[in-house]
Amino acid sequence: MALIEASGISKSFGAGSRARHVLDDVSLAVDRGEFVSIAGPMGSGKSTLLGILAGLIPRDRGTVRIDGAPVRDLRRDTAFVFQNYSLLPWFSALENVRLAVGAAFPGRPRAAQRDQAQEVLELVGLGNALHRRPGQLSGGMRQRVAIARAFAIEPEILLLDEPFGALDALTRETLQLELAKLCSPGRPVTTVMITNSVDEAILMSDRIVPLSHGPGATLGAPIAVALPRPRTKAILTHDREALHARAQVIEALTASFARQAGRGRGRRAPAEAPVPCALAPLETEP
Repeated sequence: MALIEASGISKSFGAGSRARHVLDDVSLAVDRGEFVSIAGPMGSGKSTLLGILAGLIPRDRGTVRIDGAPVRDLRRDTAFVFQNYSLLPWFSALENVRLAVGAAFPGRPRAAQRDQAQEVLELVGLGNALHRRPGQLSGGMRQRVAIARAFAIEPEILLLDEPFGALDALTRETLQLELAKLCSPGRPVTTVMITNSVDEAILMSDRIVPLSHGPGATLGAPIAVALPRPRTKAILTHDREALHARAQVIEALTASFARQAGRGRGRRAPAEAPVPCALAPLETEP
């Protein structure tokens, strides 16, 4: 039985002629301990879907269950990492994480909460920045705090809303590798990440589920990445399984783009359609 089950999810914003239909009959199942990425272009409804899975955004139709129980709001065993850090600017990195630990485990002594927060911050390489406030940290360091805060509450479920989207390429790659280690099979956390990067999805995931172009986006068939985790980009560059998975994801997203373009013009889409630049595969070495 899947840990996370979403069935028949539909969502629109607005009403009447101005209604914007975002998701249409979306279903998803995620097994316990699995890392699933939902890949799709910007504006396709990925963040909306993740918010619905978390219980942060109400759905129009459909059901969401975690471990068989209906989801009505963010569960205590679920951590959510946003793209924009969402840190309290007047508190230090240590206190931002300590507050999350205190909310998850209110019965723990404050000293134990601080020890837990410090341990996870050191794990993500911020042992020398414990007492800095967010304004004194770089963007990459702030996102490390956000990731540390998520893991510090010992979540059963981790939801990632394009956690590296606002970072430069070097910082993004570094944090991808750190998160991959934190989500390794030795840590049984069930993870759903949304991304517009195919290579990021292949680096992190057990399965990749393409989300079609909107309006009325829906999920396509899942694509397995049958490689042990954690992985490195050096391995993925030449691995046949990774290259095959990349080709499948690109094909699914390109087909979706072509269908949407055809509907927009009121005629059949061409056999070849351009891949959105954010989803284009990286060039590989010969």
